[in-house]
Amino acid sequence: MQTTLPGVALLTRAGCHSCTHALDVLNRVCSEFEVAVTVVDVDEAAAESPDLRAEYGDRVPVVLLDGIEHSYWEVDVPRLRADLARAGHPKNV
Repeated sequence: MQTTLPGVALLTRAGCHSCTHALDVLNRVCSEFEVAVTVVDVDEAAAESPDLRAEYGDRVPVVLLDGIEHSYWEVDVPRLRADLARAGHPKNV
């Protein structure tokens, strides 16, 4: 499913321990590429985007890259690094 979220987004819900861990991992990886992470709580977003919760609510945390599902339950770090590099984001050394 495609959304309109550009860059890297993490779909979460309140009280999700796995979401907190995924955000820590994403922040670390994305900082290497100077990319900000947008966090979207699927329950809070449901008022305006009910499809978001319907599609992803059972699989949070979900990582979206440029609005396309990239991984869920865990951050696929090697794939994310490769995809960010391929997208032309500079890697900080």
